[in-house]
Amino acid sequence: MKKILLSALLFSAAVVTTAQLTTAPDGGNKKASVSERIGLTDITINYDRPGVKGREGKVWGQLVPFGFTDLGFGTSKAAPWRAGANENTTIQFSTDVKVEGKDVPAGKYAVFIAVGKEESTLIFSKNNTSWGSFFYDPTEDVLRVNIKQQVMDKSTEWLTYSFINQTDNKATIALTWEKWMFPFTIEVDVEKTQLASFRNELKNNKGFQWQAWAEAAEYCADHNINLEEALKWADYGINGVFIGEKNFRTLSAKARVLRQLKRLPEADALMTEALPLGKINEVHGYARQVLAAGRTELAIQAFKENYKKFPNTFTTNMGMARAMSAAGDAKESLKYAKIAFTQAPDAANKSAIQGIIEKLEKGELIK
Repeated sequence: MKKILLSALLFSAAVVTTAQLTTAPDGGNKKASVSERIGLTDITINYDRPGVKGREGKVWGQLVPFGFTDLGFGTSKAAPWRAGANENTTIQFSTDVKVEGKDVPAGKYAVFIAVGKEESTLIFSKNNTSWGSFFYDPTEDVLRVNIKQQVMDKSTEWLTYSFINQTDNKATIALTWEKWMFPFTIEVDVEKTQLASFRNELKNNKGFQWQAWAEAAEYCADHNINLEEALKWADYGINGVFIGEKNFRTLSAKARVLRQLKRLPEADALMTEALPLGKINEVHGYARQVLAAGRTELAIQAFKENYKKFPNTFTTNMGMARAMSAAGDAKESLKYAKIAFTQAPDAANKSAIQGIIEKLEKGELIK
């Protein structure tokens, strides 16, 4: 009797429960996602892609109404276009950004566009979970900015978001559909986000290694930013409890920051201490660095000390070629360059040195 009753209950539950199976999006619209990293900022757009489907010339102002309209459903009586199909198109930023020059905090937003005949309004809403724009509420806007669409020669069948015109700190996001493109620019403060990342990472397990502190200091020296804090980072890489280590890299990192701070005697004193600790390529790199900075005597000294410590190698012979040229002695520079040519590790290096030899044979100096 109990088995019969249980079977009846299970059958009854099956009858009243509606199973929701996974199906393709309505209307054949395609789901898509596109992501890009600018600096340390991750940008992700999730959207559904409607097709033109033979409706060229009937999309803008018809299928997609101009401006804000009453869609006949939901609470919004003045809704923009959902900038895609089906549920909200969303855009997510892992850090603060600027969109068309306006500040937008890190977060996830719904994307809407109030389409105009020549100029349109791009809208980001903090309500990123509603379906389309049926419940659009302008009080939830975090961004509203005018953008100018462009007419293209060729038609794009399936609505597409893409990243174009990329640089180290910005990119243009382009929505293309039919023969119109809606571009808007995203800009990131790369240095600000990088420094914030350093401050965070130096507090976690990465901060238990001197290499992390030296790397953070080197970045600041390379970009001539945040120098006072960088000096503290460099010093911790040398003297930090349990993790500090006095080696070529930590000492030279601090020296690089000091040079940017115009504290040259302190920087030079540190490098005097660092050079005997350096590996062949470390010292060679430092010598080329100061040579490029116009500090010829320091560079010549470093090249010579490196040769003394690691005599007759490809790297140190090239170093001596540069040192002798910096001293104005093309003949002596040529001697070392010819030896380095026979030691070159690959064809690319041989080709480069051949060019140097040809210059020196003409009496021209190299850098």
